[in-house]
Amino acid sequence: MLLVNEQDEILGTMPKMEAHRKGVLHRAFSVFILNDDGEIMLQQRAGDKYHSPLLWTNTCCSHQRQGETNIQAGTRRLQEEMGFTAELKELFSFVYKAPFDNGLTEHELDHVMVGFYNQPPLLNPDEVANWKWARPEDIKSDIEVNPGQYTAWFKIIFERFYDHILKNQFSR
Repeated sequence: MLLVNEQDEILGTMPKMEAHRKGVLHRAFSVFILNDDGEIMLQQRAGDKYHSPLLWTNTCCSHQRQGETNIQAGTRRLQEEMGFTAELKELFSFVYKAPFDNGLTEHELDHVMVGFYNQPPLLNPDEVANWKWARPEDIKSDIEVNPGQYTAWFKIIFERFYDHILKNQFSR
């Protein structure tokens, strides 16, 4: 993983598990795919993921590889997890830290991207257990009622993404 400072300057690299055990700041991305009805494609993480198994989250997320742009990384991972590609646009980035019960910590400078797609995905079962379309306001309400059904990072990112949706009209 690419270790970065808060200005997103690369400081070095570290294996993923070591970075998560030490809670060091690293570069990451989160992709939100919307359809023409304004719904967000959510994924349920596979049951054998090393953290947050079977929890609902954004369409896909991961870490950039060395030499890869944010858009290239998002496009690659969207194909790997959800089986399709879409034109992505970076919206914003921010730093967050989310510790997990298993001793790991996500400490990321997260680049949030949006794209549009209207078809069902072709899921990679090693990564994704299920998927669904959901309206942003329904997601917001469900997070309030059932916060334990969502990944820690999704709850943090979605609040910012939801505010972004309210302030901006997305266009293809």
